[in-house]
Amino acid sequence: MENTAIGACTWPGNDELMLAYHNHEWGVPLHDDAKLFEFLVLDAFQAGLSWKTILHKRENFRQAFDNFEAEKIAVYTEDKIQELILDASIIRNRGKIRSTVRNAQLFLEIQQEYGSFSAYIWQFTNHKTIVNHFTQNSEIPVKTPESDAMSKDLMKRGFKFVGSTICYAFMQAAGMVNDHLKNCPQHAKCSKQ
Repeated sequence: MENTAIGACTWPGNDELMLAYHNHEWGVPLHDDAKLFEFLVLDAFQAGLSWKTILHKRENFRQAFDNFEAEKIAVYTEDKIQELILDASIIRNRGKIRSTVRNAQLFLEIQQEYGSFSAYIWQFTNHKTIVNHFTQNSEIPVKTPESDAMSKDLMKRGFKFVGSTICYAFMQAAGMVNDHLKNCPQHAKCSKQ
């Protein structure tokens, strides 16, 4: 398993899935609507939990939620929602499961309005990655004015589990902000994309 450099981002620890996520996904600018929706769902489920918990259940979420296809999730029936609530392989939070269905419907509305969810969501960073140059984890914020604006707009549209902290985690995951520490090899790689 490819590891991070000494003194680089420490949050993945020695967990192989976390390291792979850090080295190949986190902070990489993302414009694919399907992947953006996946991160939106997973970050909502992360609320109150660790990312490691969610990441280790990601494949289970993919199976349970039809590979995060918003068109399918948007038309889930009450029977399907109840099935998900009973699925021990995922996080069985009724509110988060119901919100995923509603958020999928709203996600599709945004695609119709803007042509893509990417065109909508990237407006909050002026359609470019905000590159930070932090040297230690304590410098990384949990929310910013940009995540506040994103959260406010999503909530106004009816989205749930999209508080500013969740939005900032989403922005980090989708590469809207590059919060790899300055001495992390991924910082330069993500800055060039």
